[in-house]
Amino acid sequence: MHETWLVRLTTIEAMAALTFARLAIAVIPIRAWRGRLGKGGATPSGNRAEALRLAARVNRAALRLPFAVKCLPRAMALSLMLGRRGIAHRMVIAARPTGQRQGTDALHAWVEVEQQVVLGELPGPWITVLSLP
Repeated sequence: MHETWLVRLTTIEAMAALTFARLAIAVIPIRAWRGRLGKGGATPSGNRAEALRLAARVNRAALRLPFAVKCLPRAMALSLMLGRRGIAHRMVIAARPTGQRQGTDALHAWVEVEQQVVLGELPGPWITVLSLP
């Protein structure tokens, strides 16, 4: 029973973080919020498993919100949640090369822990525009 409530509370945390991220993207210039994302340094190995669990909560929460949540707010939400837990990670914002852009999704964001993508895996190629930290 305790585990079920912990999962639900984490999903609610993710919903709040997604809502905040979506509002921040719409209202606040990137230079004001980018310093709060990504966390450098080393953390004990094994944090990738916790990051994957949190990423699953972010994705589940995104499906439960009454608005569409694309990759950038998902990556921001996970970054905030990982940062609160002291888990080192990198948030990446990237663009497709000019000749390979199709439709409106020429940009993408993802989160890496221990040099592996935990949220936002999408085949490339990608050109990194911003990497936090």
